[in-house]
Amino acid sequence: MQNKKIVITGGPGTGKSSIIDQLELRGHTCLHEVSREITAEAQRQGIDQLFLEEPVLFSEKLLDARIVQHAHASNASEDLVFIDRGIPDVVAYLNYFGNSYPAKFNNACSKYFYDHIFLLPPWKDIYHTDKERYESFDQASLIYNYIKKTYITLGYFPIEVPLESVELRCEFILSNTQQ
Repeated sequence: MQNKKIVITGGPGTGKSSIIDQLELRGHTCLHEVSREITAEAQRQGIDQLFLEEPVLFSEKLLDARIVQHAHASNASEDLVFIDRGIPDVVAYLNYFGNSYPAKFNNACSKYFYDHIFLLPPWKDIYHTDKERYESFDQASLIYNYIKKTYITLGYFPIEVPLESVELRCEFILSNTQQ
């Protein structure tokens, strides 16, 4: 039986990484967000915000990294593999910023599938910015809407995760992966 690839997504600052970290502590296989690595590498090369300066180049790097993650998840021996953001997130961000992009982005969304999509809604109480997360809360909320719309347009049925503690959110996700 093939494992389940489970995406945890949502706008910036909704608690995705905290949930991924908690699931990993519980012994689950988790693949972490790769955009911060790409941003940090660009900053080491003197580019403050690669996504803002060269959005398609940034997105191509991100797409490639997420395809690698998908392959890694597909080859994992564990029943459940949790992934911090999926390939469709790349398209959602490009659409949010109004960038045109090559067909390979949409083609990748059609080629690589996930079994469950868990969507974390905006949550003002936990939202904060940092050197990689520069969006305001209002912008983060709009990005959430683009992400949700993108997954739905691609035929997914995202499950919205309630605004609860990290532990309760993990329990919610785990209980809904059995379906």
